[in-house]
Amino acid sequence: QVQLVESGGGLVQAGGSLRLSCVAAGSIFGVNAMGWYRQAPGKQRELVAHITSSGSTNYGDSVKGRFTISRDNAKNTADLQMNSLKPEDTAVYYCYANLQASRWVAADYWGQGTQVAVSS
Repeated sequence: QVQLVESGGGLVQAGGSLRLSCVAAGSIFGVNAMGWYRQAPGKQRELVAHITSSGSTNYGDSVKGRFTISRDNAKNTADLQMNSLKPEDTAVYYCYANLQASRWVAADYWGQGTQVAVSS
């Protein structure tokens, strides 16, 4: 069984930092793109950061310059370092990955979500 396991959410004051981690676990042939999305109450899920298997990154406009995504291909992990947090960053953060179960089969997976709350 393949799953994404997230950790690192919590409560922090504005201006503070948090680091989220995501590990792809199970019978995995390969890991393609990974990323983080977030969803605040009453809002649509939005892209936070995305990283390809070769390390190319893409960020949502609201987090550029404050958040950094990284990955360790050997460990099948993707981390999100969040600095200068703002109250508007409060949301449930979801890890995403496109995982290969075999050389010919790939599918999208989502983590269960981790809450990030930023107080003013």
